[in-house]
Amino acid sequence: MSKIFQSVKGTKDILPDETPRWRVLEQTVHDFMNRWGYKEIRTPVFEQTDLFVRSVGKDSDVVSKQMYTFLDHGKTSLTLKPELTAPVIRAYIQYNIALSGGVTKLYYIDSLFRQERPQKGRLRQFQQFGIEAIGSPHPEQDAEVITAAYRLLQELGIRTMTLKLNNIGNKSSRVRYRDVLIEFLSDHLDRLSKTSQERIKTNPLRILDTKNPEEQTILEKAPHILDFLDEDDRKHYDEVLTYLDQLGVPYEQDHQLVRGLDYYTRTTFEIISPKLGAQDALCGGGRYDDLVEDLGGKPTPAIGFAAGIERILLAMDEKNMDSLEPAPRIYLAAASESARSTIFKLGIDLRNAGLFVDFDILYRSLKSQLREANRLNCVSAIIIGEDELIEGVAQVKDLQSGEQTPVDLDTIADYFLP
Repeated sequence: MSKIFQSVKGTKDILPDETPRWRVLEQTVHDFMNRWGYKEIRTPVFEQTDLFVRSVGKDSDVVSKQMYTFLDHGKTSLTLKPELTAPVIRAYIQYNIALSGGVTKLYYIDSLFRQERPQKGRLRQFQQFGIEAIGSPHPEQDAEVITAAYRLLQELGIRTMTLKLNNIGNKSSRVRYRDVLIEFLSDHLDRLSKTSQERIKTNPLRILDTKNPEEQTILEKAPHILDFLDEDDRKHYDEVLTYLDQLGVPYEQDHQLVRGLDYYTRTTFEIISPKLGAQDALCGGGRYDDLVEDLGGKPTPAIGFAAGIERILLAMDEKNMDSLEPAPRIYLAAASESARSTIFKLGIDLRNAGLFVDFDILYRSLKSQLREANRLNCVSAIIIGEDELIEGVAQVKDLQSGEQTPVDLDTIADYFLP
């Protein structure tokens, strides 16, 4: 007996009953981004591994534990994309997009890959959409990106969510805070996990992002990074909050929100929903003013966010799915063998005219064809047999009322079109 193949652990087939919800979400994203002035970018599914090591950080969980990395025939190390900001910035630098002037505003909808423990809303192949606004250092840009994330989630029908904000400062601010944080954590070293004990040596700020309950309790008394920001960082953060207040975007300040990637500077934010349980993050992002330079470009400020599509679909209100109502479909049924060629050509012609049409290609009986029309939720059936061919008409049957109306074959498209 031949082996029956299954999808790989951590991946998921999106079946026909599910794809309409995905299309609604994707189209909403496309329409929203167009209104907000963002242009779509699509990057390759894999990149040079060093791109992610340099941007995300070699000690991050993403790089050290989760990436799908392989050698090609030329012994070049390549990695399936685990995140999207670094590839977008790589393209921004490679193609000199900055020469177009002003702020570069890009968005994407794409697949990503991380080898982590699969669970609800978290897969090894997953989908994200997001934006990158490249070129402005000012707080208005932060407020625009954060507001875009919040309003887009609202348009997608998510009613219960919380926006969390923090500012992790520039490099010098973080150095000052790092020393104080190490001193605080050293007093609790025996209660920290092995991973956190290692991070004290490499990147102690990453410990703030811990999901360990005991460590979270310890960190409740940790010093706040906001107390160590320099004057410019603090002014920037306060202005971001002022703009969000003016725009009516509610938020909570979260002193431990550092995000899991090394390239973030200043503003970090996350939007969570209680509908998702423990893995509650819908969206997250922040400013990364050093990344363009770190990847070989000129010093350029930037900020962006990414949102997980699978998680958003779990949190979306069903009442937002009104647009999933299928367009009215028409079924063409052959009442005789001689009518099949006419049915086939007419079906294609009606599709070309913009109508949603199905027809039988299994040579079934008229009764079976009409049963299929009902299964497909068609509103009308166009029935053609030998008599109809002779008279040049078709019988249009309303599948709800059962009423039939003869219509000339030459004008059948006009009968259905508005």
